Amino acid sequence: MSHDPHIPNSPGCCPTMAPMNRRAFGQTFGAGAVGATLRTVLPPTAAGRPSQAAERSPREAKGADDELTYLSALELVARIRSKQVSARDVMAAHLAQIERVNRKVNAIVTLVAERAMADAARADELLARGGPLGPLHGLPIAHKDLVDTAGIRTTRGSPFYRDNVPTLDALIVTRIRGGGAVTLGKTNTPELGAGSQTFNSVFGATRNPYDPSKTCGGSSGGAAVALACGMVPIADGSDTGGSLRNPAAFCNVVGFRPSPGRVPGGSGSWSPLSVSGPMARSVADVALFLSAIAGPDPRSPLSIPDDGARFRAPLGRDFRGARVAWWRGLGGIPFEPEIRRIVNANRSVFEDLGCIVEEEEPDFAGVDEAFPTLRYASNHPAYAALVRQRPEWVKDTIKFEIAEAERITGADIGRALERQARMHEQSRQLFERYDYFVLPRHASRALRRIGAVSHANCGHRNGHLHRLDALVLVRDVHGESGHLGAGWLHRERATRRGSDRRKAPRRLERAPARARVRAGDTPRQAASPGGCGRDGVIAEEGKCEHVSAWQH
Repeated sequence: MSHDPHIPNSPGCCPTMAPMNRRAFGQTFGAGAVGATLRTVLPPTAAGRPSQAAERSPREAKGADDELTYLSALELVARIRSKQVSARDVMAAHLAQIERVNRKVNAIVTLVAERAMADAARADELLARGGPLGPLHGLPIAHKDLVDTAGIRTTRGSPFYRDNVPTLDALIVTRIRGGGAVTLGKTNTPELGAGSQTFNSVFGATRNPYDPSKTCGGSSGGAAVALACGMVPIADGSDTGGSLRNPAAFCNVVGFRPSPGRVPGGSGSWSPLSVSGPMARSVADVALFLSAIAGPDPRSPLSIPDDGARFRAPLGRDFRGARVAWWRGLGGIPFEPEIRRIVNANRSVFEDLGCIVEEEEPDFAGVDEAFPTLRYASNHPAYAALVRQRPEWVKDTIKFEIAEAERITGADIGRALERQARMHEQSRQLFERYDYFVLPRHASRALRRIGAVSHANCGHRNGHLHRLDALVLVRDVHGESGHLGAGWLHRERATRRGSDRRKAPRRLERAPARARVRAGDTPRQAASPGGCGRDGVIAEEGKCEHVSAWQH
């Protein structure tokens, strides 16, 4: 593989690892240095010299611990609790997988291997003492590099925070650790989380695990790639305009945008635009993860009072008679023909389940203007001062949004809020008649370009893309049933296309089959996790598109 100038840790550009102190974490060490760290922590059997597997494509890399790294989170928790395997064994297997694979995809950007192994040992000791165990007990996890992690560098992908080591955990991190998961590091994100491609000037670009020449999406791109490559079984992310769902679609995992307040933040914000949520390789694992991070908190004015434990209930349900609204065209968004074909081909899956499927959707007129207006206005307080302080440290995407925020008027914001309110009502009326709304998550397949893109390519001048995002954001305000039962749709099979299988490497064929609820599912499936984030996956080897399915 030749050196890629956009990725500082690609072959020919791998920095050496400095001692793992606070100052060392303040340096850009990139994924290529992770192996040097691991060899000081893991036994030789787990972290020896990279083998030929490390030279394969990211999804092909395979080691002796491959079974553990691709087990579901549910199965890993069950094995740890039953003492079939220790939390230390599980952590060592995932750290070894990071060494084998991460340098090719740049998903994990900060690693705390020694701390992770010590915390895994404490998890084993707690189990041995018969202490209380959380639902995520012993599971390795990496946190998105936007959320504060006490004692672990949090750069937000920006030179402003290159040396930032928080003293307190973000609320979601506190809940994850309280649920028993063990932190091993941080995942890459676009600068300040802005944009749908995961690259920044601190760590470079994260690559798609199926085709490194393509984008992995964003902004939770590092999380999606780490999941797809077996480096973690669960990962947290966040979402304003698709950041949990679009990288999941491009990397063939599951990203789940909960309703605002379902996973509360600690900022006290009244805005429903940005939420945190779970990512995993299956709907069932996402439900398990959600059970640990959902629940009320007084610091969030939008907090939903339901106990998160409800999401640990069985996913199965009977779909006979369920009413499904099937998308028409979302007001004229220019979808790729292949996206339309794959999504619409799965309509029969819902019908075979006994669903009543009808073409219906809300009116999208005007939301392509309302969403960016509200986004720009909400981002201005956070980023305007940074642009004034060191404009050369801020990427063009953020500069553009700040300039737009300063151009719009109070009347513009008022009109956007009014359109948001009307979309809320239109959505409410739709869900009085239908249980689910099924539509594509993304208008196109993964782009080939990795690195800086123009405003037009980012969608700032393409209202069609904002129209798709705006509906998701406004609909989520309405609430949810809290039922994840539509994940049962993962049991339904769809025909694989031979051309897609031929394009997929041997190791690549295995991973999509892991994104499932029950054994025997095929990679290409129609899924509707329903109640909480309403997202599902339609995927094939070498190709994956996203379907959103909302339930009231």
